[in-house]
Amino acid sequence: MSKTCCPRVIVNFKVYSEVEGTRAFNLAKICRKVSTESGVKIGICPPMLSAAAIAQLVDIPVYSQHVDPLAPGSGTGYVTPSMLHSTEIRGSLINHSEHRQPIESISKCISMCKDLDLVTCVCAESVEKAVEIAKFSPRMIAVEPPELIGGDVSVTSANPEIVSGTVEAVKAVDPDILVYCGAGVKNGEDVKTAIDLGAYGVLLASGVVKAKDPESVLRDLIKLI
Repeated sequence: MSKTCCPRVIVNFKVYSEVEGTRAFNLAKICRKVSTESGVKIGICPPMLSAAAIAQLVDIPVYSQHVDPLAPGSGTGYVTPSMLHSTEIRGSLINHSEHRQPIESISKCISMCKDLDLVTCVCAESVEKAVEIAKFSPRMIAVEPPELIGGDVSVTSANPEIVSGTVEAVKAVDPDILVYCGAGVKNGEDVKTAIDLGAYGVLLASGVVKAKDPESVLRDLIKLI
């Protein structure tokens, strides 16, 4: 799978009130518009209730916010890789800081998604965790120090070493994994710094989702790529 299939910016809509109901569709259309007009690939992780419908609406990568390592069968309240595969959703986040999973679950999710050609972006809170995850060869690993998530200080300025260190350590395990960074990323300078530090792209949420003018924020984020 080539790098060109993967977005430079992934916007996690989370479950903010700003993306309840039809507002998730509106933000998805904005992300598609900016991506199409700029030529910079943007991926999105809409709320779970609307993700499949949004994936039918837009032609940018749509990922689930979570997936469980279960086969089809008797289970309630879970999201299986097979369910995702039956829609236009391209893959899933795994192990986000707000939805942690045991390493055994992470490994199985990655394996099951690979079998269905679903892309995985696995979150890691440290270099050490990223290395542990890299052994399972997900398509993407996003390093996000939990203490900076949702804050006003970008990981690229507060802890640039974790970005460059994760890139170096992950590539030593599997050079094909694309490394992303997140936590506090808010503007184009943050994104440029992340890429200068070796990251392929960024994973972010509140900076776009809670913005008064998400389109302007997105255009600023990608202006230096």
